[in-house]
Amino acid sequence: MTASVSRRAVAPRVDGVDFSAVRAEFDLPTGYPPDAVPVADSRPTRRDATDLEFVTIDPPGSMDLDQALVVHRTDAGFRLYYAIADVGAVVAPGSVLDEEVRRRGQTLYLPDDSVPLHPREMSEDASSLLPDRVRPAALWTIDTDPAGTATSWHVEPATVRSRQRFTYAEVQSAVESGTVHPSLTALQDLGRARRALAVERGAIELALPEQEVVADGSDRGGWRLEIAPRTEADAWNAEMSLLTGMCAAAIMLEAKVGILRTLPPPGASDVEALRAVVRALGLQWPTGASPGQVLAGLDPSAPTTLAVMTEATKLLRGAAYVAFDGETPEEPDHSGIGGPYAHVTAPLRRRVDRYATEVCLAHCAGTAVPDWVLAEFADLPDAMRRSDSLASKVDRACIDLVEARVLADRVGDTVSAVVLRGRTGKRPAEVFVPEYTVVGPCSGDPAEGTTVTARVGPVDVATRRVEFSVG
Repeated sequence: MTASVSRRAVAPRVDGVDFSAVRAEFDLPTGYPPDAVPVADSRPTRRDATDLEFVTIDPPGSMDLDQALVVHRTDAGFRLYYAIADVGAVVAPGSVLDEEVRRRGQTLYLPDDSVPLHPREMSEDASSLLPDRVRPAALWTIDTDPAGTATSWHVEPATVRSRQRFTYAEVQSAVESGTVHPSLTALQDLGRARRALAVERGAIELALPEQEVVADGSDRGGWRLEIAPRTEADAWNAEMSLLTGMCAAAIMLEAKVGILRTLPPPGASDVEALRAVVRALGLQWPTGASPGQVLAGLDPSAPTTLAVMTEATKLLRGAAYVAFDGETPEEPDHSGIGGPYAHVTAPLRRRVDRYATEVCLAHCAGTAVPDWVLAEFADLPDAMRRSDSLASKVDRACIDLVEARVLADRVGDTVSAVVLRGRTGKRPAEVFVPEYTVVGPCSGDPAEGTTVTARVGPVDVATRRVEFSVG
């Protein structure tokens, strides 16, 4: 959808953006204590799975590779082998490294660098599932029927060796040209089957423009805003992660111990508000269709779709982490996914995945969950909530800074803008300007879902504030 609303192949660039002020504002850590180091592999036994031809799919330039996969057809449907970097085996509970990881919570990504959860020597080398390196992993084996419904799942300690790394664009191109790697021949079919099941479950996927700040590759060190590219291969790969997270949640609920990522069902008033927007824009809401099914059926090229998707963000409020031991949560589901779900696939970048994986490994092995894992449950949900909030604020601050720099010399110019939200009470309208890849508040009373001519300004670089006006 994003390509359809973009009016420029290359967004305007801006030179000399300094993100150090963002680091200082949020007091981001700058280094690791010298004695914060991983230990030797603590798993007594591992399956040797180096015969499986794993590959990785990640953004260009990524070094912290959490996941590697093999997916193929079977007589009964599909089989997914999903190898996840085994962080729990090399981070000693109570160590200096453990304490530093607890303080950080997750990797923070800024345009010019990252603030890693683990030391780079670990996350981008010793524990990363880089090609042609034997690595410890938590190996998931998941079988499905032909429709993609999981029929069995299991996770165990293993050693794996990735054969090749791909970007999403490379996988997409290979699928289209019929040259896909043998380990990914069934990725497209299983990915599409899982997406169809998600729509049936009522899962909600928002296809909104995702801004990102990217280096322009010039000697002057310029930056520009782009819409994050998303291919079908991105979606297929995401479905493999979601499938694994849902299997992890099933294990935890069976064991009656774990930590889930939850999201309450949308409130009736929010669903009705979405219905009202759909009606106001002249769109159809089929009888009996869930919000997720309505969203999945929208025309991705239409400006009205942006407005509906923006309104639908209200359906995804209240995400939380819920830890439990002995009694299952009253509301274990993640309504955006359409069922119970747990984070287990990104332990190099997200702290909670390490503990969730330990629960699953213990249950599948028929052993008790380690005490050091259970001891974290009291604080972990709130700690991850704070970490998620910080990551969101840092990301937004970087984007806002580049937006302000891009438009600082264009105050008074007129631009074409898609109205994402109309004015409500004291809250101004919100518009998306494809020409500059900018989202911002807009004074006046433009109609939701329409394309309008807006004027740029005021713009304040110091406060990272960008505004528009119509009328």
